[in-house]
Amino acid sequence: MLERVDLLIRGCQILTMDPRDRTFRQGLVAVSNGRILYVGSDGVNYAGTIEIDGRGKLLMPGLINAHTHIAMTLLRGIAEDIPLDEWLEKVIWPREAKLKPEDVYAGTLLGCVELIKTGTTCFNDMYFFMDQVAEAVARSGLRAVLAEGMIEQGGLGRGREALRRGESFAKSFDGFAGCRVRTRLGPHSEYSCSPEFLRAVKEKADSLGVGIHMHLAESKSHADSVARKLGKSATKQLEEISFLDEKLIVAHSIHIDHEEIKILADHRVGVAHCPVSNMKVALGTARVVEMVNKGVPVGIGTDGPASNNHLDMLKDVKIAGLAQKSLYNDATALPAKRLLRMVTIDGAKALGLEKMIGSIELGKRADLILIDLNKPHLTPPTDPWTTIAHAAMGSDVDTVIVDGRVLMQSRRLTELNEQEVILRATEVAQELASR
Repeated sequence: MLERVDLLIRGCQILTMDPRDRTFRQGLVAVSNGRILYVGSDGVNYAGTIEIDGRGKLLMPGLINAHTHIAMTLLRGIAEDIPLDEWLEKVIWPREAKLKPEDVYAGTLLGCVELIKTGTTCFNDMYFFMDQVAEAVARSGLRAVLAEGMIEQGGLGRGREALRRGESFAKSFDGFAGCRVRTRLGPHSEYSCSPEFLRAVKEKADSLGVGIHMHLAESKSHADSVARKLGKSATKQLEEISFLDEKLIVAHSIHIDHEEIKILADHRVGVAHCPVSNMKVALGTARVVEMVNKGVPVGIGTDGPASNNHLDMLKDVKIAGLAQKSLYNDATALPAKRLLRMVTIDGAKALGLEKMIGSIELGKRADLILIDLNKPHLTPPTDPWTTIAHAAMGSDVDTVIVDGRVLMQSRRLTELNEQEVILRATEVAQELASR
């Protein structure tokens, strides 16, 4: 007798990303109540309310974008080929000061469409008006970890108000959208927040039971300025105030030395590596190989669309690998299997979500993508790890599933009207530019 399940995917090649890195050439995955009920070889007697023919496709966990500012889709292309300080102070910050809540909603929804179309099922975000980001995530069907950005610069009063907003958001939206939204506190960076403010943020995060998301050592000039002011690196200062633990994820971490990498590893701090935005704004390349070798959980992030121009994680996977090979002058640096783990299970570990997502294992949430292998640039089929890590693009993603719910099939969105979202975001971006 056939066992009936909600969703059945059969006939596909599978990369599980489980601890044994199991693969299946003719695999089957069964899903019920949003959880994976079976993963293994095809031929098992299941019948699905929804059945997907996976022949000619590769099934893998949904991609995890470990650091972005998704609503910056509205600012895509307006600040090109300029240094970071000018990029921020003369272009981005003045435009962001004019943002309204409804703008952030429209920009986020546009970003969600792009994420779905390119295979990302979960993203880690810090920005403004995060209640609007959460609402857009709920509508899109995606999964997200969200934090209200907090900047203290400008006085103690500004810091207190920022922390109040961050706390309010974290309390109100943790577990939102059927637990697809989890929250964190989001102090912006080591140069925009004092040690005293960061200590207050850590105490509040611990009392709420949430993690923290911040930028660290992104710019050499900022990192050096903080070190001169404190008499030590920001990483060492964070260790001294007991800020570092497994509930913290730091973005970039480019300008840190060997001792600081060891400190991050000792405290199990997650790192979000953003290779494309770092190179575009000429900030340098993080020593990811050393971090991974020391045991730091490292995920990959696109950063915001204004400093990357896209949210296509598969494009950034390849660039992340090439950048490390070039940095270390070592063709073996970050092999394909490690790269794909960084955008799946390692990204989940960096966010503290590895028990829920990041691999195709029994009991985990069904966040899955199918990649169409019937493409000239993916032919001939050789090693699936290298094929996906070095040749695949977001446009090769055929089907996207989050929590067992199909968000895209055969490149067609099922929950959002793609053209309506694009049109609305275009109108908002044009109106924002004219304010």
